[in-house]
Amino acid sequence: MKNRLTLAILSAALLSTGVHAEDQAAAPAAPTPDWTFPGSVSIANDYIFRGLTQTNTEPALQAGIEIDHASGFYVGTWGSNINWLHDYVSSVSSSLEIDLYGGYRTKIADTIGLDVGLYEYYYPGDYPKNVGYKLPYTLEGYVALSYSFVSLKYSHTFTNLFGFAGTKHSGYLDLSANYEFVPTWVLNAHIGRQKVDGFSAASYTDYKLGVTKNFDGGWSLAVAYYDTNADKAVYTFPDGTFQGRSTGVASLTKTF
Repeated sequence: MKNRLTLAILSAALLSTGVHAEDQAAAPAAPTPDWTFPGSVSIANDYIFRGLTQTNTEPALQAGIEIDHASGFYVGTWGSNINWLHDYVSSVSSSLEIDLYGGYRTKIADTIGLDVGLYEYYYPGDYPKNVGYKLPYTLEGYVALSYSFVSLKYSHTFTNLFGFAGTKHSGYLDLSANYEFVPTWVLNAHIGRQKVDGFSAASYTDYKLGVTKNFDGGWSLAVAYYDTNADKAVYTFPDGTFQGRSTGVASLTKTF
């Protein structure tokens, strides 16, 4: 009798365990949403864009948000404080950059990504009416290929480039690598070439080498070294600060 009771208990336990495991295996996975809304907020001791300071060595507060569809299409906006326009032309009051962009991302192979789109750089503010002054608003088209942790991107300008007269059809080539060498630590390397059509003295190459530490909760801390071979005669503010100088930048970012 005792052996029969023990066998009955063991059988019931095994049956119960088997049903529970089967229930877990049958539980449906959470569906992937059609729409997602990734965004970020950052603070940095300087805003460097293509190797050039946009805040004349002063801190920058930056934020952006994107609307992504499962098909691969997306639109977004991003903004930062700036002062380079006023520092070059004192009668310009613009102190804000607002970017608007949209495009399409997809995979053309298991490890190869494709990204194409349009990017508008907009600088709200008051501008002088001087003859020959060109507004800095800039529209670019871009195409990027990515493989593993490496990406290659080309941006082509359909307008004058950031206020340089006669520079339509300028281009920027960007080769970047972001390699996670140990968990949560990412090595960031970049080299870019800005070709300014119709103004060859303004063309230059820029470099970046840095590291990012990712934390739980969407936080990250990054430090990087930037340098360029930009012409000082072209990219020096009236106060004597060289816009393309070698510099270090630290930034704290929260993604959501």
